[in-house]
Amino acid sequence: MNDTLVSFAKDFLAGGISAAISKTAVAPIERVKLLLQVQHASKQITADKQYKGIMDCVVRIPKEQGFLSFWRGNLANVIRYFPTQALNFAFKDKYKKVFLDGVDKRTQFWRYFAGNLASGGAAGATSLCFVYPLDFARTRLAADVGKAGAGREFSGLGDCLVKIFKSDGLKGLYQGFNVSVQGIIIYRAAYFGIYDTAKGMLPDPKNTHIVVSWMIAQTVTAVAGLTSYPFDTVRRRMMMQSGRKGAEIMYTGTIDCWRKIARDEGGKAFFKGAWSNVLRGMGGAFVLVLYDELKKVWCMLSELQMTG
Repeated sequence: MNDTLVSFAKDFLAGGISAAISKTAVAPIERVKLLLQVQHASKQITADKQYKGIMDCVVRIPKEQGFLSFWRGNLANVIRYFPTQALNFAFKDKYKKVFLDGVDKRTQFWRYFAGNLASGGAAGATSLCFVYPLDFARTRLAADVGKAGAGREFSGLGDCLVKIFKSDGLKGLYQGFNVSVQGIIIYRAAYFGIYDTAKGMLPDPKNTHIVVSWMIAQTVTAVAGLTSYPFDTVRRRMMMQSGRKGAEIMYTGTIDCWRKIARDEGGKAFFKGAWSNVLRGMGGAFVLVLYDELKKVWCMLSELQMTG
């Protein structure tokens, strides 16, 4: 039991530290991506003030809101991302035991692949249940384009959570949850499933060169991100509905959101900010590789302690 708890704690810590570092590094890209996704559903951004693309967004943010506003919502993101990623990694290994126990990856490739998809998807969905309000707050803070002071919709993480809870209750903090679960299962299934399957097919997975691991991880994060991106766009738009009343409500539900985006903005609208998402994916790839390297270090330290 003690060994299990120690292993779980190591997974939790390695995943969380890796995620916090990489997320802070790519926070400006993350904010650009979010603004491009939700600007059509924002009360603060009028039609004539909407960003034309990635570069227009990058140039205007520091001019209009200050350079540090690139990291607006990052604290909530780090707080959210630490348990999210750590729980994903920790539960992934537990779910792998459930779905892959007794499966030979060499002779039962498709069974092995399906098991990895299932374990990745289940891990993502499980952790999302716990941290969704933080993800919601991060989105709303990043979408807040007001200047410091009275122009801001929310003054910070606590203010955002309290205002929405008072206005809409717990339901408001879980706006877009259903489509989020759908998207997260698709994303995590590819993210962990393909990565673990690819690494598992290598001659010596535990001693794979870090460059090879990074290339695999980069490909996986790009493919997984683009595959699930329309779901992410819809869930972000739904998050923007919380706190609105009457005529201010743009979408009556998730299906209505899908329909109106396709009808009013076209299919391309589902992928707004997708290129910045691919760049942001480099941070995700770095997390996967760093997590593996941290686990190797811990294994070496454990072996040294046992021999010492």
